[in-house]
Amino acid sequence: MKAHIGVDSKTKLIHSVAATPAHVHDSQVLGGLLHGEETRLWGDSAYAGQQSVLKDNDPKAKDYTQVKGARHRKLTEQDKAKNRHKSKVRAKVEHVFHIMQRQYGFTKVRFKGPGKNANHLFAHCALINLMLSKKQLLRLSVA
Repeated sequence: MKAHIGVDSKTKLIHSVAATPAHVHDSQVLGGLLHGEETRLWGDSAYAGQQSVLKDNDPKAKDYTQVKGARHRKLTEQDKAKNRHKSKVRAKVEHVFHIMQRQYGFTKVRFKGPGKNANHLFAHCALINLMLSKKQLLRLSVA
């Protein structure tokens, strides 16, 4: 099983989750991870070349996916610098995966069947959102 998540880059809250079999490529679930009101899409090189999916879901969003190099077309220093900047923003998504794996122990699927594992993933994502927004929720309850 593979977990795909969409995360808001400012709040680090998860806004969309998709669970797929491990053989499904990351680019195949991009449409399900977009909510339609994005202004920017920060993705790794697996999402390169998905401009048509992005335009179908949100025509105003700008594509900031990483540039891929090839055997006969190496990345320039400018492309490498842009990819480093994009990686800093994308690290916010990786932080959510770190919380999921280290604090909640979601490293292996434990149940038989994709439905049970997907429900387990969705519950973990809800707990992570609660944990990440606990300061804001506490401020609201005191006021």
